[in-house]
Amino acid sequence: MLMRTDPFREMDRIVQQLSGATGTWTKPSVMPMDAYREGDAYVIAFDLPGVSTEAIDIDVERNMLTVKAERRPVAQAEAVKVELSERPLGVFSRQVVLADTLDTERIQADYDAGVLTLRIPIAERAKPRKISISGRTGPQQIST
Repeated sequence: MLMRTDPFREMDRIVQQLSGATGTWTKPSVMPMDAYREGDAYVIAFDLPGVSTEAIDIDVERNMLTVKAERRPVAQAEAVKVELSERPLGVFSRQVVLADTLDTERIQADYDAGVLTLRIPIAERAKPRKISISGRTGPQQIST
């Protein structure tokens, strides 16, 4: 139901992690995600620890889901000297192509404990259904 858009995205993520680069609006970092089916919905969970809900933007255009978020440095007093800074800052983005069988009009978003969870219901037209057969019952006999 979900399709990857860029086969080299994982390589970009690894290079960014190794180089310590932060994401920008023109070249955002990739945010980790999980996607799975739960009953009649697809669930996508994005890791966004330390990001406020006001800094998260979710868009759907046709079948393209785009999630963008920004984590800014915490304001520090002049007397504070940073000894270690490993948490990534900057802009994070992820695009996912959604299948036509998902109902993008009824996406639900929830943000808890640094995890953004999107629930996308499966469209009614894509669910399995029984087809009734009309007409005569039993075999027909042909007279000669």
